[in-house]
Amino acid sequence: MNILSAEKIVKAYSEKQLLNEVSVGIDDAEKTGVIGINGTGKSTFLKILAGIETADSGNIIMKKGLTIEYLSQNPVFDEENTVLQQVFKGNSPVMKLLREYESCMHELSLHSEDGKLQKKMGSLTQQIDNMKAWSIEGESKAVLTKLGITEFSAKVGKLSGGQKKRIALASALITPSELLILDEPTNQLDNDTIDWLEKYLNTRKGALLLVTHDRYFLQRVCQKIIEIENGNLYQYQANYETYLELKEQKEDSDVATERKRQSLYKKELEWIKRGARARSTKQKARIERFEELENSKLIENNEDIEINVGTTRLGKKIIELENTGKDYHGKKVINDFSYVVKRDDRIGIIGPNGSGKSTLLKMIAGNLLPDRGQVIVGETVKTGFFTQENEVIDDSIKVIDYIREQAEFLTTDEGVMSAGKMLEMFLFPADVHWKSVSNLSGGERRRLYLLKILMGAPNVLLLDEPTNDLDIKILTILENYLNDFKGAVIAVSHDRYFLDRVANRIFIFNNQATIKQVQGNYTDYYQEKQLEDEKNKPNKEKTASSVEYKKNRTIKFTFNEQREFEKIDTDIEALEKAINDIGIKIRKDASDFVLLQKHMKEQEELERQLETKMERWVYLNELNDLITKNKNEKKGENNE
Repeated sequence: MNILSAEKIVKAYSEKQLLNEVSVGIDDAEKTGVIGINGTGKSTFLKILAGIETADSGNIIMKKGLTIEYLSQNPVFDEENTVLQQVFKGNSPVMKLLREYESCMHELSLHSEDGKLQKKMGSLTQQIDNMKAWSIEGESKAVLTKLGITEFSAKVGKLSGGQKKRIALASALITPSELLILDEPTNQLDNDTIDWLEKYLNTRKGALLLVTHDRYFLQRVCQKIIEIENGNLYQYQANYETYLELKEQKEDSDVATERKRQSLYKKELEWIKRGARARSTKQKARIERFEELENSKLIENNEDIEINVGTTRLGKKIIELENTGKDYHGKKVINDFSYVVKRDDRIGIIGPNGSGKSTLLKMIAGNLLPDRGQVIVGETVKTGFFTQENEVIDDSIKVIDYIREQAEFLTTDEGVMSAGKMLEMFLFPADVHWKSVSNLSGGERRRLYLLKILMGAPNVLLLDEPTNDLDIKILTILENYLNDFKGAVIAVSHDRYFLDRVANRIFIFNNQATIKQVQGNYTDYYQEKQLEDEKNKPNKEKTASSVEYKKNRTIKFTFNEQREFEKIDTDIEALEKAINDIGIKIRKDASDFVLLQKHMKEQEELERQLETKMERWVYLNELNDLITKNKNEKKGENNE
């Protein structure tokens, strides 16, 4: 069922046309990804649908009473709110009720015989049950914990930017809505958390509309792709992989159409050059057709642009880390780490937020001194460091002048390239070069910052979350460039697709100050991790179907298996009831974090036991089927 329709939406900023009479419909269980290069209006499109911005013209028609929840790229926070207050948007009815309940409980502990207080407590308890407030608070704390936030009473103003973004995401996820709109939800999340978010959104009821440049995320969550390009909107009822196939077919068709148009234009041009005179209706029509062909817009070349940036010569000695260590506030973040960087290294760094990934890059770049050991950098090394935080750019500076601060010209394998030519290669058209940086979107600024670093012709690249705010087209260009880069690359990234394309070694950070290494890309690491988890999984049994079946062999249960088979359904039922009971406790004790954590651990253990029991159920039932089959075959042989 359609819950929202946008009809002929038009939106422009200054001279830039973002949306040109675009239309779209959203159905009630649809999960849709929005893609396009930075600056094409993706975020603006989301804001218009969410009612945050108004279109210049067009209509938004929505189902009566439709509830929409929107996560901005740059959420607004009340610095004085606690984490939970921020999740509940400050003074929400749920938050007010829970705080009143806590206050009343405190008063009752001092005046337990007070009848009025007892009556008030009973009324508050009834209201809480009616609003399912304990359940909502419990879910909020569970989601926050999954997102790495456990200090629920901490002031928002004292948290990092990444923590604030995760709080805003938690608020959007737990707020009931029929349409959830998320703008770059995976930014600031580590790989494990993104895995969790994928599963959460896949099981969530209701419509989902999101902007993301995470291609694996698009593939696993979205069944529909909307692409915004040159003011137009193209819809594909497909996941990301199928979208790529359909997009390729569309571009092949567009190229064929353009070839025909150019062929016709060439013929008409020859006719005009022969000196056609407008003496007849037929000739007039032909001249008009020529003018129409001449003025028609050419199909843009959508082939991937290759960056061919030169590098400075790199000697044999590159970077050596010897027993390197770093502490923060008395806590070891990196301890006794040694590694010799090689010329062809493509190192991907993953791990939880705050585990020291950026710290390692800063020490290699010389921006931070180690507390122990040393970082030795070769004399020929020229580092390009792309940080998470863009350098502060003067908004009034011209785009081309910002690049010229680094270099006016750059020598590449194809010759000398000017700053203007390099800007065009990075999808900044000529009409943007002389405009001020203030006209650029956040993603376009990030792209400009990346180009400036590459213009310095580095031979070692340090990239801290390079995929944040870069669109898919630029990411593809960057990945192709890094594959041909004549030097070492060390990149911190949560983008699994990027790590699969670029990395040949993975550094895995944890919160114990140690760094594990795996040879290969992200998928190689993930498969190794799964095998390790499987190996460490207790009570792992092989299935009955994996046992070789021999026709002449008598198959039967052992004594213990027979007893287990007879009672396994009862055991599973008991575990399912226990899981349901612990869920009730989680909702009831949602305001007590210590109890909540205890209940959640119990729930995890019960779910693990149930999973093991279900595996045994499959094994025993398969074995029972084989026993029955064996008996029937022997019975048939005896009858013969």
